[in-house]
Amino acid sequence: MTATTALPTEKLPARQAQQLLLWMTFVMSLMFAVWQALLNNFVIERAAFTGAEIGILQSLREVPGFLAFTAIFVLLLLKEQSFALLSLLVLAVGVGITGFFPSALGLYLTTVMMSIGFHYYETLNQSLTLQWVDKENTAGFMGKALAWRSGAALAGYGSIWLVMTWLKLDYQWMYALIGTLGAIMVLSLSLYYPSFDTGEMQHKKVILRRRYWLYYLLTFFSGARRQIFVVFAGFMMVEKFGYSVSEITSLFLINYLVNLLFAPAIGRFIGRIGERRALILEYLGLIAIFCSYALVQDGHVAAGLYVLDHLLFAMAIAMKTYFQKIADRPDIAATMSVSFTINHIAAVIIPALLGILWLSSPAAVFFIGAAMAVCSLLLSLNVPAVPAPGQEVLWPRGKAHE
Repeated sequence: MTATTALPTEKLPARQAQQLLLWMTFVMSLMFAVWQALLNNFVIERAAFTGAEIGILQSLREVPGFLAFTAIFVLLLLKEQSFALLSLLVLAVGVGITGFFPSALGLYLTTVMMSIGFHYYETLNQSLTLQWVDKENTAGFMGKALAWRSGAALAGYGSIWLVMTWLKLDYQWMYALIGTLGAIMVLSLSLYYPSFDTGEMQHKKVILRRRYWLYYLLTFFSGARRQIFVVFAGFMMVEKFGYSVSEITSLFLINYLVNLLFAPAIGRFIGRIGERRALILEYLGLIAIFCSYALVQDGHVAAGLYVLDHLLFAMAIAMKTYFQKIADRPDIAATMSVSFTINHIAAVIIPALLGILWLSSPAAVFFIGAAMAVCSLLLSLNVPAVPAPGQEVLWPRGKAHE
């Protein structure tokens, strides 16, 4: 997918490889933000979805994430950089055709296609970031990447206003236009940037190491908890408080504007206070927010909770930098693939099951999210103040046998 032969990263400006990461992040976020912003209104207005159908759709969306470990086998044939660009292209096609299939079956199929590209890209992006960015700069760089995501999302929401509000075009054209634009940008990146070397050879097999057990558990609960926010917080805004497309888009605009302004500072803040303290702060905040979701009766208060919840996503940088500090470098690509699968074990099941629970008790769904945040908080107390190989956890002390 790249136009030039591989050159060692050390012989090129480090910022050039990192610039590619930022631009790929921009393209992904632009497409996914539009898909996500329109989804709840699209499925309710065009396909008459209830909580049960949206739960099934979101469970299907997470199946490719559950299978993310298969990226290791694809890497036997493709370099990580080429695979990442190809994944973005698949994402573009999936988003582009979404609006042309306004039925339950059509939406399930296009969502799975979009999700294959999205989850493979996210797996590879995390792996390349941990390989191309020095440990002391990773938290700051990830904060900067979140700002780029936010800028791309803002551009996406601006395009929704332009196409659907000003030009009065329907959902299908909005999806088609953003998918086409994304595909053009992906092809441009593949031609413009050289193929960068990731340095030390990565393992091309599935790896599970005992000494990474705390990272695996943090990842599991993060995936389970995040699904409740992604699936049901936005759905609540539309179903319970009657938010329109323009109001949902405005809420997303506020979210990403806040992240654009504060995410880089949050990344630097994590670098200063360390992973342990950052994770504790994140989970304490999430417990309070999920309990508030369960009890909220005012749409404006719910919107404020949604913005705070989204801002706390930036604190999840700490979990990735924790792994970078305890990992053997050749393990990074394989572990990122496995961790995405772990992240999605519960995500495949939770949306469908909680979608059924939602029909009788939406509050119970959010209390379950709060309980998961409590589990994460307890786990975060076992993160050392200075993580390193041989110092992966506070208890039990000592390096675990492989």
